[in-house]
Amino acid sequence: MTIHLFRGITCAAVTMSLLSLGLASCQSTMSQPTVAAGKASLPPRGTTTELDETPEQRNERMKWWREAKFGMFIHWGVYSVPAGTYDGKQIAGIGEWIMNRAKIPCEVYQQYAKVFNPVKYDPDAWAALAHEAGMRYIVITSKHHDGFALFPTAASKWNVVDATPYGQDLIGPLSTAARNRGLHFGLYYSQAQDWNNPGGAAAGGHWDKLQDSKTMDEYIDAVAVPQVREILTRYQPAVLWWDTPKDMNPERAEKLRALLSLDPGVITNNRLGGGYKGDTETPEQRIPATGFVDRDWETCMTMNGTWGYKSYDQNWKSTEDLVRKLCDIVSKGGNFLLNVGPTSEGLIPEASVERLKEVGKWMKVNGEAIYATTASPFAKLDFGRCTKKVTDRGTTLYLLVFDWPKDGKLMLPGLRNKVATATLLATGASLSTHNSDAGVVVSVPAEMPDPIVTVVKVELIGALNITE
Repeated sequence: MTIHLFRGITCAAVTMSLLSLGLASCQSTMSQPTVAAGKASLPPRGTTTELDETPEQRNERMKWWREAKFGMFIHWGVYSVPAGTYDGKQIAGIGEWIMNRAKIPCEVYQQYAKVFNPVKYDPDAWAALAHEAGMRYIVITSKHHDGFALFPTAASKWNVVDATPYGQDLIGPLSTAARNRGLHFGLYYSQAQDWNNPGGAAAGGHWDKLQDSKTMDEYIDAVAVPQVREILTRYQPAVLWWDTPKDMNPERAEKLRALLSLDPGVITNNRLGGGYKGDTETPEQRIPATGFVDRDWETCMTMNGTWGYKSYDQNWKSTEDLVRKLCDIVSKGGNFLLNVGPTSEGLIPEASVERLKEVGKWMKVNGEAIYATTASPFAKLDFGRCTKKVTDRGTTLYLLVFDWPKDGKLMLPGLRNKVATATLLATGASLSTHNSDAGVVVSVPAEMPDPIVTVVKVELIGALNITE
């Protein structure tokens, strides 16, 4: 790996200070860098693109994603330095929006980069954690709304190589580590909002005159298009996750969409803007009641109350809650993209690590009920959720039991099939079943074997037959 020496951001002296540091100007920060990035060696990819493909090619392109079900979202950047606090005050809202919420001037905010030095960053450990949690893919913020790139870029010096003492690419090593673990690797990119590179959009409007020194179209041409070209060709992400398409008209969006042919097989979401739907819907912090009809979808969600790291946010979801959310999402045909927000040192918070390992223990036993399954055939189940697998050999139902029945009976309403076998997935213990006028009844032990979610595997005879 090439080690790039830190080059400080030059600017005229100013009287304000932050954390006893001098200030850099937006203009000098945005000047062209002197070091070009190298291209990583990556495994080969597919040959289709969303620009021109048959339904069969689309299904093949989406196959791994539809089977994966569970992924890790990573929000990381300069905002992890203030960690939710600015000018001695805790700033309300999500951590990565601190610049916007607190209206921090560019020259002040850029000083955080001078102390962004993630020397404890271990991409192999991050990939290992995702793998241990049962996740099948990773999506990390290559550039969030503050415009700071976690990769070396020729389009702006506001990046990890040119603006920090760390001086090294953060994306390439994680890409390699993820793929070495058998994980698909994706990149988030904020294509419209950019609060430091002049001309980028800003929710609520700009608050620093330097942000208005260029137009949105100039920003798209000078920063967004070149950077998207860089990440597509250098890292060949399996997923490109756009976000917040503010002021993205069709002409601006088309310049970015056209670049997708550089990375055959890439999967995109519905947040590019300009009328483009992409491949996936992206409900945020919520699980839709019935999923989406005829659309692939993915719920993205935080483990506490923020995406980017906030030192004082301890509102952590329990392991049980996370596992049940995963089951709920998959039972409706969706994927679960669960976020971690690393510190400025490069550490995933211990509370996140603990929960992911606990989720992984459940997944190691019960992953068969999650991976490569499709949505429940039942409109409602009193005891929990259901996923299914349909093959030439028949249909298998996985009953994801949240509420253990007091009478020891799980009712599958309207199911008319005969049951070949019914077992506890964790142990293989056989369960008895019988068909009734109301449906199939599965008899279970008095005590719930797994208090988080117990899975009952039911293999059916013949094609699935459910009547209301």
